[in-house]
Amino acid sequence: MVRALALSAALIAATPVFAEDGLEAVTTFTLDNGMDVVVIEDHRAPVVQHMVWYRAGSADEPIGSSGVAHFLEHLLFKGTDTLAPGEFSATVAANGGNDNAFTSYDYTAYYQRVAADRLELMMQMEADRMRNIRLSDEDIRTERDVILEERNQRTENNPRALFGEQMNAAQYLNHRYGVPIIGWRHEMETLDMEDALSFYRTHYAPNNAILVVTGDVQPDAVKELADQYYGVIPANPDLPERVRSQEPPQTAERRLTYKDPRVSQPYVQRSYLAPERDPGAQEKAAALFLLAELLGGGNTSYLNEKLQFEEQKAIYTAAFYRGVSLDDTTFDLLVVPAQGVSLQEVEDAMDQAVADFIAEGVNQDDLDRIKMQLRASQTYARDNVDGIGNRYGRALTSGLTVEDVQAWPDILQAVTGDEIIAAAREVLQPESSVTGWLMRDDEVTQ
Repeated sequence: MVRALALSAALIAATPVFAEDGLEAVTTFTLDNGMDVVVIEDHRAPVVQHMVWYRAGSADEPIGSSGVAHFLEHLLFKGTDTLAPGEFSATVAANGGNDNAFTSYDYTAYYQRVAADRLELMMQMEADRMRNIRLSDEDIRTERDVILEERNQRTENNPRALFGEQMNAAQYLNHRYGVPIIGWRHEMETLDMEDALSFYRTHYAPNNAILVVTGDVQPDAVKELADQYYGVIPANPDLPERVRSQEPPQTAERRLTYKDPRVSQPYVQRSYLAPERDPGAQEKAAALFLLAELLGGGNTSYLNEKLQFEEQKAIYTAAFYRGVSLDDTTFDLLVVPAQGVSLQEVEDAMDQAVADFIAEGVNQDDLDRIKMQLRASQTYARDNVDGIGNRYGRALTSGLTVEDVQAWPDILQAVTGDEIIAAAREVLQPESSVTGWLMRDDEVTQ
């Protein structure tokens, strides 16, 4: 479903939110023009990460213009009214920092990691390109060639990536998650100035953005700078409601076979349509997250123990759940057959192992071990300023709140084995699944 705005309220006065153990202090406020700001303090080193997240990703693109969100991300490193092409990144580097950007289905984000006393300069430049981008026809031609070459390198030359595209396209019958983030090549080839500027004018506005600042900063100082540089940018009064085409009921199991002579290791992948993390209601997602860990989270996972060590039918197994998502996501299983084992044999073994896991129920010792590991990893994650900013930015642009992010560890700890099995029974249904075989041209199917 389409979810509400990321922050729980439009706060003008800064509001601190503290994690239960007191180690992570988060302050949120909203500028008069609607831009949300999140400040996460960490004073152990004099560095800061400055990030601007737009609630606009590839799933928000107009039909027929796939890849324009990622194309625009590239173009924002060109010139503005005050910066020459390439000057933005050159300035960051000259000040001892690094910068980059990335695009996903639900967001586009731009960041700089610099010394704390360079924060004002970063805000000044980022605010400039939020409203003052200047593009030439040569910029369009050059960067269109760049993204096409990026698709060549990352997708066209990688049979696993091509297979993944086909899996997503089969999984999503109507939703834009079925379109690759980088875009379909034939549509990328037609992207032009108007496509880029239309997406920019529509989505790149303060009332569609979240500023996340992490590191050696004081919230009051961040608010003063944000008001000075971002607060003067007018909101877009015509910002469209974030509504996507939704999936119809999925009532038929789908299968596909992708053959490519470049495949070095055939494997079976299964994806199921699954609910995402919802604000104030993350319990089912937490059960699915732990289900993925128990089934395929490592060497001691159920699938690995069963298929690799006991039956020796697989050399690798995995389970994945991508819970941070604005709309319905997927739960995935992957098995790589052992030498001499066919794809059909390893798929049958995978299905039997999953059925056995559900019938047997969750081993409490395994669940306790995973929960302990999660507690440790969540504690260590607070040492990573980059990771903290990414965690909050991804969540907030996907409809969650600061409170949801901070409640997540405790929700995971509270999940029971029965809740995990109930989630497995609900989600792992054939009619909402896609099963894919990645094969060589000469692979024997049986």
